[in-house]
Amino acid sequence: MNQHSIRNLTLTAALAATSVAAGFAGGRSTLAASIPNAAAAAPAVVASAPAVNTSSYSAVVDRVAPAVVTVRVEKQAEVSRTAVPDAFRDFFGGQPRMDPRGQRQSGLGSGIVIRPDGHILTNHHVIARADRIRVDLADGRSFPATLVGADEATDLAVLKVEAAGLPTVTFGDSESVKVGDVVLAFGNPLGVGQTVTMGIVSAKGRATGAGDGSYEDFLQTDAPINQGNSGGALVNLQGELVGINTQILSPSGGNIGLGFAIPAAMARTVMEQLTTEGVVRRSKLGVTVQQLTPELAESMNVTDARGALVSAVEPGSPAAEAGLEQGDVIVALDGRKVTDANAVRNQIAGTRPGSSVAIEVMRDGKKETISARLVERERTQRAAASEQHEGERGASSFGMAVTPLTPQLADQLELPRNESGLVVTDVDPAGAAATSGVRPGDIIKRVNDREVTSVQTLRSAVAERTDKPALLLVKREGADLFLALRREQS
Repeated sequence: MNQHSIRNLTLTAALAATSVAAGFAGGRSTLAASIPNAAAAAPAVVASAPAVNTSSYSAVVDRVAPAVVTVRVEKQAEVSRTAVPDAFRDFFGGQPRMDPRGQRQSGLGSGIVIRPDGHILTNHHVIARADRIRVDLADGRSFPATLVGADEATDLAVLKVEAAGLPTVTFGDSESVKVGDVVLAFGNPLGVGQTVTMGIVSAKGRATGAGDGSYEDFLQTDAPINQGNSGGALVNLQGELVGINTQILSPSGGNIGLGFAIPAAMARTVMEQLTTEGVVRRSKLGVTVQQLTPELAESMNVTDARGALVSAVEPGSPAAEAGLEQGDVIVALDGRKVTDANAVRNQIAGTRPGSSVAIEVMRDGKKETISARLVERERTQRAAASEQHEGERGASSFGMAVTPLTPQLADQLELPRNESGLVVTDVDPAGAAATSGVRPGDIIKRVNDREVTSVQTLRSAVAERTDKPALLLVKREGADLFLALRREQS
């Protein structure tokens, strides 16, 4: 695949649509959160697991298919939108068109009956901004549905239809799913009717970066997922629900074997909170974490490049009160190993507010355990600006140009006048700085624990360490971030 093709890849939610007047442009690409510590299990019609015949999966299909539904939605047509703002498009017919008459639009997705009394689990983006929702059951009956609750951050929603004795799917253990396990995907692709496809679990713990990227822990599968499969079931060969089909990665919008599903463990807990409280409560530790790369690990004398690097600690937060420090590497939470920054966000978010967690960190080459009591996170969405500002003058020899941050420049950058450091004004795409992740607009605060306020102090601080990358602390869009800067080879 050439670079042009790679850049044109779009990450999209698997949702189909038909339109009365124009392409249905509602919805968005999806998120997922790993939220363990589930409450009591939801009622389910439990049948004995079918015997698996490797030459036929009909017994699994017979068990699951009756509980998979089609979700149809209607909304008022968009009036003035003429373009999709970014690369993350949903499956509501691509780019919406002008519709000055305000006619109605319709779309469809899939869902799963999770309780015999008519509770149905689907994706948030399937029903987002819809003012009419209807559910078609597998037995041919159709019911108007009401929205019980929705959680945009995890892209999950619970609907309710007035019916009783409905067949359901049993929740399986998505944590025990292994890469290589055979799975079946159920849904209504392109509106052709209920369809079953087969594949394997290709990977676990995937983060696609859709939405704000806060909570992602997808199961990846090559089971064909197409438009209209959003909210459908991903099941194992025992007929147990292990995931909710959510996204595909594709250059054209069609299936190429890169599908993503929300793990059943997180979906179950979100579903239970939505049905009992109408909202999802998440915990907050108060740290900003980033991926620990091999270069950063080398710079920080960490032998194992696994874990999450603490790049900032919020003052007054549980993390600050517990004694977590900038530069700590979180390697385990409550005895559960941390593989990356995403795992920290998901596990903290999934722990009930008020709970205490044991945080195992590497600090100065030594392992320590810290206890922190979590608080509830405010139910707000973070917005990250992407503006970049040019500096004035000055240059270093690492493929970047820098200038001291003066009070006047701080005013232009909308920073406190007492902020100090070096503003990166330009980055050579072929230089060491670009390779290390430095961007124009970054403010270099420290190098190897030394504050830098001039080009000379930057040069000398970097020159002190020749056997390993220099450790830079930069401020980017208001957040602190560690970068490992390797010396250019002469």
